[in-house]
Amino acid sequence: MNLTEVTFDDARPFDGYGPGFFRIGGDVAKGALVLHPGGVAPWGGYADVATLTALAGDIDVIFIGTGAEIAHAPAALRDAVEAAGLGLEVMNTPAACRTYNVLVGEGRRVAAAVLPVD
Repeated sequence: MNLTEVTFDDARPFDGYGPGFFRIGGDVAKGALVLHPGGVAPWGGYADVATLTALAGDIDVIFIGTGAEIAHAPAALRDAVEAAGLGLEVMNTPAACRTYNVLVGEGRRVAAAVLPVD
């Protein structure tokens, strides 16, 4: 088996998560957040559309992590994000963290808006 080390350039990956927190690049962040190649920001949840649409032009796709279980994103959130020209993929938070890490490791322009796993 041939293993290749993943480099993240300037982006910070998810290192882990637990009840109410995320570990990102060695730092612990509590609560819902948005992680993108430019940094990390708090996220107010589904009603906080402005934080996501502000990323237009810097990223192509946002992964929404819905917590421990997958759930539908509200139509207003989906409509606003898509109107800003961004793709939206909804999955549970563990899958969103893994997917973000893989794609940002490939140099893709992605973000993850994640709700904590309780």
